[in-house]
Amino acid sequence: MNNASALAVEVRDLRVRRGRTQVFSGLQLDIPRGQITGLLGPSGCGKTTLMRSIVGVQKVEGGTVTVLGEPAGTHPQRRRVAYDTQAASVYGDLTVSQNLHYFARLIGAPRSDVDRVIEQVGLVGHADQTIASLSGGEETRVSLAVAMLGSPELLVLDEPTVGLDPVLRAELWTLFRALADGGATLIVSSHVMDEAVRCDRLVLMRAGRIIADTTPDGLLADTATSDPDAAFLALVERDEATAADDAERLAVTDRTPEEPAKLPLPGAAESPAITPEPSESEAPVEPAEPPEHPLTRRELREAQQTHGESSPASDEEEGGR
Repeated sequence: MNNASALAVEVRDLRVRRGRTQVFSGLQLDIPRGQITGLLGPSGCGKTTLMRSIVGVQKVEGGTVTVLGEPAGTHPQRRRVAYDTQAASVYGDLTVSQNLHYFARLIGAPRSDVDRVIEQVGLVGHADQTIASLSGGEETRVSLAVAMLGSPELLVLDEPTVGLDPVLRAELWTLFRALADGGATLIVSSHVMDEAVRCDRLVLMRAGRIIADTTPDGLLADTATSDPDAAFLALVERDEATAADDAERLAVTDRTPEEPAKLPLPGAAESPAITPEPSESEAPVEPAEPPEHPLTRRELREAQQTHGESSPASDEEEGGR
């Protein structure tokens, strides 16, 4: 058996946005055939969005979802895949039996399936009652019975045990086990962690991410705990610590490194600061004194006579006389 035939669901790089909220950013998941896979996590973690993507009713941004070897939501899967939503999808003014006969005709299931599923969900005594007269838990079981019509290969059940008493929950889990043992694949979501031990495989989700894909025994062993609630809390704490470490590493990577200060080598004497002398081109230029204005010959002669000096010209004149 190759890997493809061993898988009921293959999710690759699934991206889903709802409004301004990015629900999934590249989700990866494999779900094996013939097992009960539990989707567990707090409300709002993305369980219902993942289930809607698997049955092909969720608008996706990107990635692929392959179900039973075909793209999710294709026409042939209408009889091979069943989806039981959180809200009961039945008609309140019809009886239990009338609802089941109606949906059996829609999907082409045999009439004998109606009595079979009524018995399996424990509603034999309520077959002729209208849905409006049933309790909330009974209405939930009618919706589950509709999903079981036609013996689908894959049942996607969104919190099928919510609001049920412990006895009825135990009965339904016995039914789920019988369906899986008969070859069906079940994906069951829940936020009740004690239901984890009833699954073959566990996918624990938080804030649109898968934080664990393991088995019940593997979950307890990995977290060194003795009950699923403590194990999930341990995984949440581990996930938060990992996210904080990743954020710190990213912040360190984004910092601009500063230039390290240049320190003197050990034992090296500190050199005195030397102020470099300016070069010739940088030396200040002293302003030149303005040149003296030359005296005329007459002014020079008058000055010499005033100081009792004679000029060569006057000597020549006297000698000529």
